[in-house]
Amino acid sequence: MGTITATTRIGFGVRLQTSNRTFFPSKFSTSLPSNSIPNLALLKWKRSSPPMSANFPQVNASSAIDAPSEELEASSWGNIGENDLLIVGPGVLGRLVAEKWREEHPGCQIYGQTMTTHHHDELIKMGINPSSKETKLTYKFPYVIFCAPPSQTEDYAGDVREAALSWNGEGSFLFTSSSAPYDCFDNGAINEDGPVVPIGRSPRTDVLLKAEKVALDFDGCVVRLAGLYISLIMGSSDRGAHIYWLHKGTCDIRPDHILNLIHYEDAASLSVTILKKRLRGRIFLGCDNHPLSRQEVMDLVDKSGKFDKKFEGFTGTNDPLGKKLNNSKTRAELGWEPKYPSFAQFLGVSE
Repeated sequence: MGTITATTRIGFGVRLQTSNRTFFPSKFSTSLPSNSIPNLALLKWKRSSPPMSANFPQVNASSAIDAPSEELEASSWGNIGENDLLIVGPGVLGRLVAEKWREEHPGCQIYGQTMTTHHHDELIKMGINPSSKETKLTYKFPYVIFCAPPSQTEDYAGDVREAALSWNGEGSFLFTSSSAPYDCFDNGAINEDGPVVPIGRSPRTDVLLKAEKVALDFDGCVVRLAGLYISLIMGSSDRGAHIYWLHKGTCDIRPDHILNLIHYEDAASLSVTILKKRLRGRIFLGCDNHPLSRQEVMDLVDKSGKFDKKFEGFTGTNDPLGKKLNNSKTRAELGWEPKYPSFAQFLGVSE
């Protein structure tokens, strides 16, 4: 049977869970209890799950929770070229950005900055020149993208500022944010220009909005990404992987809460498109323009026939509603379209 792997983001709440600990492999993880996250987890994943495709990065996305090891000297890097890229937080999204950036710019150098050096051997094998946050960067880069999560730092905005200071101003600086700050909780429609939660109302969105402001103050760009998901893995269901709601059978949350999704590959291709445009001070939105209710998500999963357990239903009525994102303006300006236009098409079923 099958497994969907995904990510946790503030405001989207898709969580990866191992048999002995929970970790959040995307940039917008949170230590808040699950009942404070508007949309609860979509799946459960265990280390015994079958491996992803050979060309997919096998990582904990943040590369930021492991004990430090020997430092690599950034000063040993060669001269920085006009198409070279620094990725701050080269996890799942960052590594996919690296792969797509190299396709666009053969021969370029790609650099990755992590919280520790634990995954540096993996990055080197992928052709990414690694350094840890503690390593003093002696070069500035024409292209910089910040993909690191706020969960591993006490000063997220300060980290974004440090990344911006590593940009030489010639190409692009991009901060990958979340669509969580959009101030809509009645399943209403929101586009790129929609209002955001005022500073001071929510500590979670405050973190993101303050980091976004830093990026914009440096004349960088921001892309607010909807809920990320990654791939459908075919394998035996007894290997330990289940959609989280499916695994629970029922869930005490409302079925009509709207979710917004974007595949990791599409998030990476959108980020690369923005970087290539060399734009300044702009905010973009990344989503598939096919918002779904929680119930619709589970109906599609059931319709796919890829899981042997049927979800019984949602029983809640009082938790918040969501929002319906539309990024038509982003698509028109950038000339970008997603590879996976909807979650249903990703699953190979009709809506």
